[in-house]
Amino acid sequence: MRFRKTSLALLLLLWTVRLIYAQDKTVGGIKGKVRVEVGSPNGVAVILRRGEKELSQTTTDRNGDFVISRVAPGVYGLTFRKPGLSVGTIEDVEVKAGKTRTLGDRLVLTIDDGSIAFIKGSVFTAAGRSVPNAKIELSRILEDGTTKKIDGRLTNETGSFVFRLSPEVAKYRVSLKADSSDPITKDVEIDGPAVYRVALSLAAPPKP
Repeated sequence: MRFRKTSLALLLLLWTVRLIYAQDKTVGGIKGKVRVEVGSPNGVAVILRRGEKELSQTTTDRNGDFVISRVAPGVYGLTFRKPGLSVGTIEDVEVKAGKTRTLGDRLVLTIDDGSIAFIKGSVFTAAGRSVPNAKIELSRILEDGTTKKIDGRLTNETGSFVFRLSPEVAKYRVSLKADSSDPITKDVEIDGPAVYRVALSLAAPPKP
């Protein structure tokens, strides 16, 4: 009697597994990779929709990869959202039964200028003339007072530079690397999306 119950349970389990497998063959999936202009591709919301109707949602992993499973055959659109980035869309994604549609990494989300912070600055000589090709470094000031370099660039032909940053509250140090002298620095505190301006001036050369 016990043998019969065990055999029946085993047959029921096999039948359930086979049924699930057969059901999986009636649906498909979508996978792809999201790249971002600045920052991490982790945590981008990926929304599956048909027309304007949202059907399901997932998020990208730290590498920007995502998978949407158990999608009924049909044609769909995808919307990609993350605070600070532009909204991305891909249309006319066809899903076939038993197939996973691969989108590759063709989607790149750019910075949404209305939701980030800008540090914009200019470099001048002691006489007030702009300085092109000056070396500028941007460091984040950590809680313990130490700094961590996060970016660097040269000023353009008008002596200007710009850094685009996440708008969360943080302190930064802008440093002008002048030849044969100590760096000239300005600290900037970011507290939201806005333009923060700095001016850096080279010291006057010593009199002979």
